[in-house]
Amino acid sequence: MRIKFLLAVLLLAVIAVSANAQLSPSATWAAQAAAQYNTNANLTYRTASNQQLKMDVYYRRDVTTPQPTLVYMHGGFWVAGTKETAITALLPWLEMGWNVVNVEYRLGIATDATTLAPAAVDDCFCALRYVSMLPANYNIDKNRVVVTGESAGGHLALAMGIIPESAGLGRQCTGEAPPPAAAAARGGAPVAPATTSSSDYFLPPVPKIAAIINWFGITDVPDVIDGPNKQPAAARWFGDMPMTTAKEIATKVSPLTYVRAGLPPVLTVHGDSDRTVPYTEAVRLHEALSKVNVPNQLITVPGGGHGGFTADQRLTIYIAIKAFLAKNGLGQK
Repeated sequence: MRIKFLLAVLLLAVIAVSANAQLSPSATWAAQAAAQYNTNANLTYRTASNQQLKMDVYYRRDVTTPQPTLVYMHGGFWVAGTKETAITALLPWLEMGWNVVNVEYRLGIATDATTLAPAAVDDCFCALRYVSMLPANYNIDKNRVVVTGESAGGHLALAMGIIPESAGLGRQCTGEAPPPAAAAARGGAPVAPATTSSSDYFLPPVPKIAAIINWFGITDVPDVIDGPNKQPAAARWFGDMPMTTAKEIATKVSPLTYVRAGLPPVLTVHGDSDRTVPYTEAVRLHEALSKVNVPNQLITVPGGGHGGFTADQRLTIYIAIKAFLAKNGLGQK
């Protein structure tokens, strides 16, 4: 009897240890992610202003068909920031099973006029064209490309989906790199490009953007360089240009300039206490899009500033993002 009792206690102890050893769903995903994704980091997509502009590509290992792909642009009022600071912002998309492309672009430097506005917009258009050239086994679904970013990155995401080709931005892409070699079926992709010169390949057009997720992005650029909501950092993107020239370029790169019917769905996240990019910019975009019947949604974060949302707020936001994508035919298949 004593032996049976000891065996029962031992069994319960084993069960308890096993239960405690189980990982939570999020920890399980984190542990498995390295087996689910290939990474091609610091892939040069263009050389401009004597800079090699790079992107990181995270693409699924466990699929053989084209997958929805997110293209992310970091913030910093076009004069600061790095793509590396965005890593944690990419995690929800990887957990949802999306491919992710994290793009850097030229930052405006006063001593180099070639880096000033509209250089960042040109670069991001060129990055999208480069994404269209990635080899087939990267499984990029060119019909399900979603763009996103925060602050200046939000502006760039809006620009990618709203500014028309007729604006003349990102059309030349001088210094565009050749596409990389096809990745191996397993393991990391090679960083080196294929051995071709720029004259040996055709640069495809910018893929049609399927949706835009705008995190407190600038929608009216003149407003933040010489308007009621002027920000010194934003004005730095225009260097010492004459104000008439700066305003002309600012209008050219402003998403609000081009609002029209037929644009991709837009979801905007903005805190109503944002003192860096005023909440009114999000409201104006929402109203303009609604007026021409573009599917869009404005998620207002009560009391929210320029980012820095709480964990609960971000959870609520991503639940809304996932529902918005599904509603517009962009849920993970």
